[in-house]
Amino acid sequence: QLDPFYASIILFVGRAWDAITDPMVGFFISKTSWTRFGRLMPWIIFSTPFAVISYFLIWFVPDISRGQVMWYLIFYCIFQTLVTCFHVPYSALTMFISREQSERDSATAYRMTVEVLGTVLGTAIQGQIVGKVVPPCIESPLFIGKPNSSVAMEDVNMTRDTGSLTDTRNAYMIAAGVIGGLYILCAVILSVGVREKRESSELQSDKPGSFFQGLKLVMNHSAYIKLIAGFLFTSLAFMLLEGNFALFCTYTLGFRNEFQNILLAIMLSATLTIPLWQWFLTRFGKKTAVYVGISSAIPFLILVAVLDSNLIVTYIVAIAAGISVAAAFLLPWSMLPDVIDDFKLQHPDSHGHEAIFFSFYVFFTKFTSGVSLGISTLSLDFAGYQTRGCSQPSEVHFTLKMLVSAVPVGLILLGLLLFKLYPIDEEKRRKNKKALQDLREESNSSSESDNTELASIV
Repeated sequence: QLDPFYASIILFVGRAWDAITDPMVGFFISKTSWTRFGRLMPWIIFSTPFAVISYFLIWFVPDISRGQVMWYLIFYCIFQTLVTCFHVPYSALTMFISREQSERDSATAYRMTVEVLGTVLGTAIQGQIVGKVVPPCIESPLFIGKPNSSVAMEDVNMTRDTGSLTDTRNAYMIAAGVIGGLYILCAVILSVGVREKRESSELQSDKPGSFFQGLKLVMNHSAYIKLIAGFLFTSLAFMLLEGNFALFCTYTLGFRNEFQNILLAIMLSATLTIPLWQWFLTRFGKKTAVYVGISSAIPFLILVAVLDSNLIVTYIVAIAAGISVAAAFLLPWSMLPDVIDDFKLQHPDSHGHEAIFFSFYVFFTKFTSGVSLGISTLSLDFAGYQTRGCSQPSEVHFTLKMLVSAVPVGLILLGLLLFKLYPIDEEKRRKNKKALQDLREESNSSSESDNTELASIV
């Protein structure tokens, strides 16, 4: 029941707060001492219960007439911070379970497969529980002469049945409780089933460099900047597609009762094809996989906007989009450990910066989500989108076509151009791997020599 303007302010401030917490959490992790649980796992274990509580309170409607905006702003920022305390060390675990590039790539493929499955599961849980009590759409005559969606919402709020509002509140609370329970279950499985290997990373220095020194080194690493830039634009393209596809199916294509199944087709297609892309990148290289995987969505995105409404074509486009979504999910995360290895070779005396690499990667993931939300909301509001309307003006249909077709295609092309500048190809990756092995062998032999000399002295 908040004004849409205040809801936008909450989301914007939350994303801005993320810009601070992501790198800072990465810094604090790099300063954390090793424990019997590891260096990363304590962050995951101790943040989980508080994250679940704050998530639950985001969906709770406080019985106060004033201060609701501050309530949601505070708990949204707290939740974002606690999710960062989980997500940054969770992502960085890839560097702490093995030294082998192939094993890290395999772990990344498994992680992204389950992450997409989790997205499907979360969407299904929230959609099925809340969808049963969502009020029906309102016929367009009610909106005549009301180009502003917030004005339309005032009429909706005045006529909304109190019992229906109570049922909706309860449905959101139940969904929050179920998802919170899944959060705890997954955190328990992770903490029990995964063990950090200290020897898998060079993060062994008791006194890693300062945060700003490490940040300067990381941000001056050319391969990292180019990878992030390409990742930023391709992620934004697919988030725009994902965020607006339901509205596009409902209003522009006229498949109001099919969009959940179409969304499910996208996510299942992505889940099933991640192993395919894992095989492809090991066979043909990661840069080739990026070009082939992400660009494969372009003709289908153009097709769905050009052709008339057709359910079969829409499902084909959904499956094709899912295949590209899998590549966009997997490949940037699979390429990040290669960048960190390249950084270690260029800065062999600088330790403890892995968490900074991953924290900024996590930040840009959230940043693209926020930018996508802002672009979509402002564009649809400018086009005259009618909240809960059974139909929309022609300007909204045109805007939705742009948001799911033309804009994503342009962003994908720009992202692929930036990936072209990414310097770590397969030959460079193999050279880095061999050079790192030589450094480790040299370090081990030096350590053994020192131990032998110490023993002889004793």
